Amino acid sequence: MTSEEKIAGLERKIKVLQMSYTGVLADSVLRYSRAGILDEVTKQKRDEQMKTSAVLAERFGVKEPKQAFGNVQDLFNCADWAYEDTETGFSAVCGNCMLCALCKKMGTDSPCQIYCLSPIEASIKGIKPDAEFTVKKTLWDDSRCEVEVRYRKQ
Repeated sequence: MTSEEKIAGLERKIKVLQMSYTGVLADSVLRYSRAGILDEVTKQKRDEQMKTSAVLAERFGVKEPKQAFGNVQDLFNCADWAYEDTETGFSAVCGNCMLCALCKKMGTDSPCQIYCLSPIEASIKGIKPDAEFTVKKTLWDDSRCEVEVRYRKQ
């Protein structure tokens, strides 16, 4: 087997793992939704993530706030975040998300907070505790996700 064939094989395996992981997340949202506990589980997970935000940031290799979006995107290949600097920080926009699309097809409630936005927010707060994280819109209800991250003036 050539090195190119080995690389192609590894890339296929990674893609299968990414798609499988997305399916597991969607399935859990479906089950939480059916049981009527998605909001409560989302709140509990967010609280836990905020308490361990520095560990979460380190685990995902987040050293700069934009990496909270980009590193997760690179690892899971689920969403396509783009960034634009603003006077007070930056905005992040996503026009495609495999998890959101899958959950819509499955008829679940929104997966956006529990598996995407809360972990990203926690990762940012892990390195910049005073950052303001504002979700303007999500793909669940709109044609794109839009998040604003603002830094407080020192």
